[in-house]
Amino acid sequence: MGEERLSTTLVSNGLRDFKGRIADKETTGRWKASPFIIANEVAEKLAYIAIVVNMVPYFVGEMQQPLPTAVMYVTAWNGAGYVTTIFGAFLADAYIGRFRTILIFSCVYALGLLLLTLSASVNSPRPPCMTEPCQRSTAGQTAFVYGGLALMALGTGGMKPCVPSFGTDQFDEADGNEMQEKFAFFDWLYMSINIGGFISVTVLVYIQSKWGWGWGFGVPTAAMILSIVMLLAGLPYYRFQKPMGSPLTRFVQVLVACLRNHFNGVKVGGESQLYEVQTTESDINGARKLPRTDKYKFLDKAAVVTDPEGNLKNPWRLCTVTQVEEFKSLISVLPLWVIAIAVSISYSQLTTFFVGQAKVMDRKITPNIEIPPGATPVVNAINAFIIIPTYEKLIVPILRSYTGHPRGITLKQRIGVGFFISILALGSAALVEKQRRDSPDPSKVSVLWLFPQFFLLGTSEFFAFVGQLEFFTNEATDGTKSISSAVFLCQFGVANVLSSLLVNFITNASGGEKKGWLRADLNSSKLDYFYWILTTINAISFLLYLWVARCYKSRNNSDAGANRVIEMGDSQSEKREEERPLRL
Repeated sequence: MGEERLSTTLVSNGLRDFKGRIADKETTGRWKASPFIIANEVAEKLAYIAIVVNMVPYFVGEMQQPLPTAVMYVTAWNGAGYVTTIFGAFLADAYIGRFRTILIFSCVYALGLLLLTLSASVNSPRPPCMTEPCQRSTAGQTAFVYGGLALMALGTGGMKPCVPSFGTDQFDEADGNEMQEKFAFFDWLYMSINIGGFISVTVLVYIQSKWGWGWGFGVPTAAMILSIVMLLAGLPYYRFQKPMGSPLTRFVQVLVACLRNHFNGVKVGGESQLYEVQTTESDINGARKLPRTDKYKFLDKAAVVTDPEGNLKNPWRLCTVTQVEEFKSLISVLPLWVIAIAVSISYSQLTTFFVGQAKVMDRKITPNIEIPPGATPVVNAINAFIIIPTYEKLIVPILRSYTGHPRGITLKQRIGVGFFISILALGSAALVEKQRRDSPDPSKVSVLWLFPQFFLLGTSEFFAFVGQLEFFTNEATDGTKSISSAVFLCQFGVANVLSSLLVNFITNASGGEKKGWLRADLNSSKLDYFYWILTTINAISFLLYLWVARCYKSRNNSDAGANRVIEMGDSQSEKREEERPLRL
C-alpha cells in the first residue's frame, strides 16, 4: 500500500525536485512554489517599468538630450529587452534549464540597475548644467548609462521567456485540479505585471520626484536583489524540467533534411513512408509524440525514409514526424505574430510620447497635488484592476449566455477585440493632441484629457496580450514552450525597434528636429500626425488579422472554430469549439 500511495503522489510528467528525484505532488509545485516565482516577476516588472517611464525624463532632464532622441534611445533599449528573449529561451531549453536561467539573468539585471543608480548618484556620469542652455552628455557619459540599460535588457531577456514556462512546470497537466490551478497562475502572472507597474508609477515616481534620481533608481535595485533572495527561498518547492536540447537546432535539422530530400527528388506518399521512433515517448527528451498534420506538407520530406537499411539516427538526414510537427507548430503562428508586431508599435507610446505629452500639460489635480509625468501610466495599471474583475464576473457570463463558449469568446476573437480597440486608442490620442496644441495656452490643458487614450490602449493590451500569451502557450509543443514564449515576447522588442526607426524616419522626412513633426518642443510639433499614422497602421493590421485568423488551423484544436472572429453567429462552429478555458 505504501508503494502504491508513493506512485500516485508523484508527478506524471517526470519533472524533478531540487534533489533530482521525481517530484512529489504533495510537497512540491502548485501554490507552494508559485508565490516565489510571482514575487520575482513583480520585482522585475516594478524595476523595469520604473526605468521605462523615467528614462525619457532622465535623458531629457539630466543627460540633456532632445525629446525625439530620448524616445529613440528608450524604445531601442526596450525593444532589445524583448529581442534578447530568444537567447534566454535557447539557453534555458538547450543547456541550463529555466530556473538557472532566471537566477543568472536576475543577477545580470540587478547589476544593470546598479550602474544606473551610480549614474544618477555620482556627478561624473552626467553633464554639468552651470549655464543655460545646459551642455549635452558626452559619448562616454551616454555610454555609461546605456551600459546599465544594456545589462538590464540582457537580464530581462533571459527572464521573460522562462518565468511563464517555469511557472507552468509547477502544475501537472495530467491532473485536472492542477490544470485549473495553472489557469489561476496565469491570472496572477498577468496581475503581477500590473502590480509592479502600479507601484512603479506611483510610489517609485513619487520617491524619484521627492528625493531625486538616485533614490528613484536605487529602490528598484534593492527590490530586484530582494527578489533573487526570494527566488532562492523557494528552491525546495520547485519542480524542474531537464533541458530538452535546442529547439532551434532541431528546426534547422528539419530544413536541412527537407531540402536535401527535395533536391534528391524525394516525394511524399503515404504516412507509412514517414519515420517515427517506436518508443512510447518521442526521441526529444521529455517530449510526447505528435501526430502528423496536413499543413506544410513540403516539410514532411524531412521525415521520408529513403534508405530503410541506412542510419536512422542522423537527424540532419532524417527527422521524426514529431520533430517535423514541432517545427510546423512554430511557423504556423508566425503570420499572426507579424501582424501583432504592427499593433504593438502603439503600446510603446504608453511610456514615451504619452509621458512626453503629460510633461507639457497641466498636471495639477488640486492646488496642492500635482501628478509627476512618469506617474501618468498609472491609469493603465488601475484600468487592469478594474477591467479584469469586470470582464470575468460580468462580461464573460453575458457573452457565454449568447455564444455557449466557456470563455464567452475564443482566444482569436479576444485578440481581435484588442486589436480593434487599439485603433480607437490612437485615434483618441490624435484628437486630444490636436485640441491640446491648438488651444490658446497648451500648458493649461489638463492632463486628465490623456486618460481616455491610456484607458483604451490599456484595455487593448489586456485583450490582446493575455489572449496571445495563452494562444502561443496552447500552440506550443512540449519541447518548444520557452522558445514559443520568447517568440511571443519578441514581437514587443521588434515593435519597439520599429517604433524607434519610425520616429527617426518621420523626424527626418518631415524637416528634422527643428522643423519636423516631432520636435523637442511638443507645442510646436505635430504629434497628432504621428498618431494618425499609427491609427492607420492598426486599422490595416486589424483587417489583415481577420483574414489570417479565418484561415488559421489550430495544431491541437485548442481554438478550433475560432475563425468566428468573422463568423460570430456560426452555431455549428461553436459546437466544434474545444478551446481550453482561460481564467483571468
